[in-house]
Amino acid sequence: MSTTSAANPNGSIVIVGATGHLGRLVVEDLLDSGVDAGRIVATGRNTDKLADLAERGVKVRRLDFDDPETLDGAFSAGDRVLLVSGSDVGQRQRQHQGVIDAAVAAGVAQLAYTSGPKADTTPMILATDHRLTEEGIKASGVPATILRNGWYFENYTDQLGTYLEHGAILNSAGDARISAASRADFAAAAAAVLTGPVGDHVGRVYELGGDTAITLTDLAAAITAATGQTVVSANLPPAEHLAALVGAGVPEAFAGILVDVDQAAAAGALEVEGHALSTLIGRPTTSLADAVAAATTANT
Repeated sequence: MSTTSAANPNGSIVIVGATGHLGRLVVEDLLDSGVDAGRIVATGRNTDKLADLAERGVKVRRLDFDDPETLDGAFSAGDRVLLVSGSDVGQRQRQHQGVIDAAVAAGVAQLAYTSGPKADTTPMILATDHRLTEEGIKASGVPATILRNGWYFENYTDQLGTYLEHGAILNSAGDARISAASRADFAAAAAAVLTGPVGDHVGRVYELGGDTAITLTDLAAAITAATGQTVVSANLPPAEHLAALVGAGVPEAFAGILVDVDQAAAAGALEVEGHALSTLIGRPTTSLADAVAAATTANT
């Protein structure tokens, strides 16, 4: 690992991707924890989405993965940077590499990256960009922390209306055990890594997941209990699951990714051992019942 500037206690904490759900929550956690707003730099493609943060004293800067000029001067020596992974599957490694290169050139004290569960070993399609990004970070020598975020409850609960409409959670995951946690849990972990002693986190790879693994049968039962409407887990063969998704209007390429996620989950890709997430955030992770209750409230 190359020698770079030490963290400056008054230096900036830069969130790359603050316009997304996770990045926004990280900014809010930093503010709630007492970090001076002037130390926080929130970046994104569309800074209009960050206008309210600017009004609260947060520095706002445009940063677009596909516009290299926006990376010029984005970081300074001693900064602590969170790279929230992009959403353009298949393009993310290229996009992320620009941030990595800019971080190295600036001499940041820490680059934290939100990766995926077991990114170095899982065959899951969605993990390919994460694995390649992790390799790029390692090769660069930048002082880094890898946050391998597990599955978000919101990946499921955001579909609550669909589940209730059809009375079923269509899947091909079988009895897969999934260490899900709320997006807020993962954001709190990122904030902790960005504000704790650099030496405690640089060089670390954290596999992060909920304290208690769930199955989709558990999810269906929780939805039934919270809403009073029966929802079941409808496990299908992969080919039938793919056909059902395409028939419902899901683009075939994305439908294939969803089926691949379920197949990987069935093979254990989304079950995370240990309690690194709850340790980082200093509290138990969000329970399934609480996640479903919050989604039910939001859906009514």
